[in-house]
Amino acid sequence: MTSSDNENDNGKSWHALSIDDVLEAVEATNEGLSSEEAEKRLDEYGPNGLPEKKPVHPVIRFLKHFHDVLIYVLLVAALVTAFMAYFYDSEYWIDTGVILGVVILNALIGFIQEGKAEAALEAIRNLLSLSATAIRDGEEREIPAEELVPGDIVTIQSGDKVPADVRLIEIRNLRIDEASLTGESESVEKSLDPVEESAGIGDRFCMAYSSTLVTSGTAKGVVVATGTETEIGRINAMMSEVKTITTP
Repeated sequence: MTSSDNENDNGKSWHALSIDDVLEAVEATNEGLSSEEAEKRLDEYGPNGLPEKKPVHPVIRFLKHFHDVLIYVLLVAALVTAFMAYFYDSEYWIDTGVILGVVILNALIGFIQEGKAEAALEAIRNLLSLSATAIRDGEEREIPAEELVPGDIVTIQSGDKVPADVRLIEIRNLRIDEASLTGESESVEKSLDPVEESAGIGDRFCMAYSSTLVTSGTAKGVVVATGTETEIGRINAMMSEVKTITTP
């Protein structure tokens, strides 16, 4: 795994930094942010959520798969064989049927694959927490998770979804199910000590990541990444950017 795999887009390997260094880097304290500062940072970093594509009607999505040079060539070939069948030899209808069958099958496969990809992206968005408990103006408040910003101090407990990528600063018997990111079925016991910069996500014991589930214990942490800058946000971006290979 390269160093870029272990860093957020802002270049910080939060799991390798001490609590004090993290708090200093995000300009935060244990008392949390003021409402005014949180509003400024929300304008700067944007909402803590994943982008949604404008939905496309299924018929339009299906027809888009006919918009390809190779498909145009095949359709022309189908017209030529149909012409030959009508005026010269009826056996050419077989060729016409085969060509049209290939064209339609290709469109169906592409349509189904695209639908599965969109369903996967929607499933990722559904993993996100809808609310969060943050310390604002010196007191705990339940706020929409999309209003979280880097530097917010949040608390989590058993049954909660982690609302953003968080560097843990206080824990009590904390275990987190990180299967949505790592695929591991066993929950992970967390600690406060920084780990090696090269550590994979499953070994970053001082971190809690957006969309993962707290299975036991309680904790307090400082938000270090939100929205598309989170690990789940990077996965969502990679899936969104997958492009089909153009036929030579």
